[in-house]
Amino acid sequence: MSRNQDGLRVATNVFEAALWKNSVRAACSCGQAACFQPHGLWNLCEKRGWSDEFRDLRPHLYCSRCWRERYRKVRPRTIEASDELPTIKLKMPDEREWKRALSRFRA
Repeated sequence: MSRNQDGLRVATNVFEAALWKNSVRAACSCGQAACFQPHGLWNLCEKRGWSDEFRDLRPHLYCSRCWRERYRKVRPRTIEASDELPTIKLKMPDEREWKRALSRFRA
């Protein structure tokens, strides 16, 4: 469920970010940040059975820079909707799946 901030809707999950055409930004404490294409990230969550809430997505992501340099999986400090262009593109959902999800959302 979205929340309001200064009268504007703010997405709290990947599906809402995809609906409102925002990317999903994950930032690490080392300063590295990545923007995911929301439709692909939602599809990944659906396929793997993960919750698409930003707070629940944190254990499934890690910083690639920290992994390369220190061989440690450092989880993102923040995950939020963003207006930046996506830097990581994942496989898009099937059109029928997406339309079915939209229908469930609107009902």
